[in-house]
Amino acid sequence: MKILRVFPRKTNATPVDENVRFEFPGMFDEADEVHISVSFTYDLPYAEILLNQWKHIAPTKIGGPATGEKGGEFTPGMYLKNGLTITSRGCNNHCWFCSVWKREGKLRELEIKSGWNIMDDNLLSCSDQHILSVFEMLKNQNHAIVFTGGLEAKLLKEWHVFELAKLKPKYLYFAYDTPDDMEPLINAGKLLKDYGFNHQLMCYVLIGYPKDTFYLAEKRLKETCRAGFQPFAMLYRNENGEVKSEWRRFQREWTNPVITGFKMKQLKPTKI
Repeated sequence: MKILRVFPRKTNATPVDENVRFEFPGMFDEADEVHISVSFTYDLPYAEILLNQWKHIAPTKIGGPATGEKGGEFTPGMYLKNGLTITSRGCNNHCWFCSVWKREGKLRELEIKSGWNIMDDNLLSCSDQHILSVFEMLKNQNHAIVFTGGLEAKLLKEWHVFELAKLKPKYLYFAYDTPDDMEPLINAGKLLKDYGFNHQLMCYVLIGYPKDTFYLAEKRLKETCRAGFQPFAMLYRNENGEVKSEWRRFQREWTNPVITGFKMKQLKPTKI
């Protein structure tokens, strides 16, 4: 069966192969099914326009995280590019700004599929055996290992770090979303540095949400630097995808690795 996958926008995670499309159907397009995959709620109106065009080619449906649809077992290369893999879905936290727990429910472990970039919602919430199995799978990869999904600092244990050190990952991404994330992030930074991690440590920092200010956002970003992580500012969007232009300019300053690297050198590490 030939399935064409259509995406309203291209991102760094979007697969690119002969059965992927980003626009209206072409003269020679044909398929048994068409799947329109939508990651962001603000792309849903355009997805409906695409549906009205592609439904004349083959039976067409809209799916993906933006629809609130619960994800099933992971199929490598289908809706994420090859190398990206998901070994669990869902999260046991109930963060106000996050749609994962609303869409996916409590964390559940999936069959582990090969890949070198782990995109799980909350890998460290998984059972010890599952995490060890993921690490074992990663040992067989011929690519630089990355944990892009966002690791939860308060769940990080020393045995995790011991096993991670064996993998020599290129990047480990953590998250600083709410004030109670700060102390665990500091402790995680100290533990990771004790095992030789340094430039690999990255951290998503949520900014621009309701009642946030530039002062408070910069304070969190600098705290992240002092904890030993290179911050990556994640700009909050409402369901319509709206952001304020001044926040966009501020975000750019804190996603440029040259600028953030310079800022990190100017700040003294947080004392534990």
